[in-house]
Amino acid sequence: MPEAILQVSGLTVVRDKHVAVDKVSFVVQAGTNVAIVGPNGAGKSSLIQAVLGVLPRQVGQVEILGHTLSPQGRLPNKIRDAIAYLPQNFSFDRRIPMTVEEVVGLGWHTLGLQWPWTGHRARQIAVRQALGQVEALHLKRKRISDLSGGETKRVLLAYCLVRPRRLLILDEAPAGLDLRAEAEFYQLLNQLKQQHGWAILQVSHDLNMVQRQCDHVLCINRTLLCEGVPEVALSRESLSTVYGPEFARYHHSCSL
Repeated sequence: MPEAILQVSGLTVVRDKHVAVDKVSFVVQAGTNVAIVGPNGAGKSSLIQAVLGVLPRQVGQVEILGHTLSPQGRLPNKIRDAIAYLPQNFSFDRRIPMTVEEVVGLGWHTLGLQWPWTGHRARQIAVRQALGQVEALHLKRKRISDLSGGETKRVLLAYCLVRPRRLLILDEAPAGLDLRAEAEFYQLLNQLKQQHGWAILQVSHDLNMVQRQCDHVLCINRTLLCEGVPEVALSRESLSTVYGPEFARYHHSCSL
């Protein structure tokens, strides 16, 4: 049986005196891509932030690689190092002249105090290998501010690859990409999942992508309303329960 990388039990999160997540439980196993879907305001991002320890939880337990996330959001450094997170928007000061190589190199260091020059040669090798895996080695000298949206997403995946990871969490990570760049992003993500055995947990509004790419779907509207393989969780009946009877699913007229 595949290893359980992330286990969430009875998770409840309150934001501004409002219950954003109500008693949600699920498991993410190694080598699987799990999507969280639901309407706007359903608590999807709050759930992700609570799993990462950014938001406090009022009730429930989060366990990552066999270690329980403390109420203060703490995990052992070796467990934190095994988690990578890709946000919806990657914000940075464009006046800072950081190159792609330097940005990816930030992901190489482990948590804790260390000399900045420690393992310089090993870091260089790891950065170039990571960029090579996402077919972005030719970008290593470019400034991060000069990249297109698709190139930036590849660089962020390289950031996740520069050290061994076990859990990758994405919050609408391909937002802002055109259809072709989004298709390329997910093709690359699937290849990396297979090569490295990643467990992936992602928030998405793109139900067609979820249908094609994901192994398991969690349908959330504050609480977990249904879950299962895409054929079950994205059925007309399930989506009506999650989004309401007026919901009409949009299908792209073309595929890339």
